[in-house]
Amino acid sequence: MKKQILNVNGTEISIIGDVSNEDAYISLTDIAKYKNSEDPRIVISNWMSSYATIDFLAMWEGLYNPNFNRMEFQTVRNEPGRLIMTPSQWIERMNAIGITSKAGRYGGTYAHSDIAFEFASWVSLEFKLYLIKDYQRLKKDEAERKLIGWDAKRELSKINYRIHTDAIKEFLITKELTKEEITHKYASEADMLNVALFGKTALQWRKETGTKGKTPNIRDYASAEELVVLINLEDSNADYIRQGLPQVERLKLLREKAFRQLQILRNEKSSLDGLKKALINDGKNVEVENRGSSGNIDTKSGE
Repeated sequence: MKKQILNVNGTEISIIGDVSNEDAYISLTDIAKYKNSEDPRIVISNWMSSYATIDFLAMWEGLYNPNFNRMEFQTVRNEPGRLIMTPSQWIERMNAIGITSKAGRYGGTYAHSDIAFEFASWVSLEFKLYLIKDYQRLKKDEAERKLIGWDAKRELSKINYRIHTDAIKEFLITKELTKEEITHKYASEADMLNVALFGKTALQWRKETGTKGKTPNIRDYASAEELVVLINLEDSNADYIRQGLPQVERLKLLREKAFRQLQILRNEKSSLDGLKKALINDGKNVEVENRGSSGNIDTKSGE
């Protein structure tokens, strides 16, 4: 399951699922931390222990979940006394699908984006606006990535990386090197490609973006054009290694190649985008003209 991180007004919000297909689930746990970083579960439970909240959740389930337990909901809705509801209780008793709660790698409480935005409203209207803005940006980016086959290019760059590492193993790794030195050698070559293409190392990128750990990494945020160039750089560096060129000289050659290829690809993309816009505008103009002509004909015929 794909996991992504949004930095919403300084708060990291995890998202799992397919954003572009409206099938993404946003972490309620992370949103709740905006209000109570010490015990976000209390925030979620307080929100769900409201009749207005469970009425909203029931309406959502009624629209999208044919197996929603309506009778159990009515039982809960009509119970006397103070309402107390947790995510796990809601899921188990109502057979709900709009909220998930589990431990493990993607542990915590997640909810469909419709529900997550409602929860964010309860936490903070200002925070909700920031969340929607960043989510829409991510959704747009994902749609564009699918359109240009970004995922396929990213997988190809990973496969092509094997050619690169094989050259390192064959020509740069010697028996005298320790395990730590071997690991550093691979990392050094990978970061050289990052510097050649992005102008910075992976560590520098993580510090700039505030990303913790090694994932996601700088290459996961590359454009389609950059991934195409990365594939070429991996292949070229493997050849340079086999030729015995020192790393400093290889970096200079790779940076020149990356700059040149990116310029070509971006100019090509701009030309294609311009052509697409022109064709779309021409199509709209023709449609308007046809409508106008149709209107004149209809008027004269009395229809």
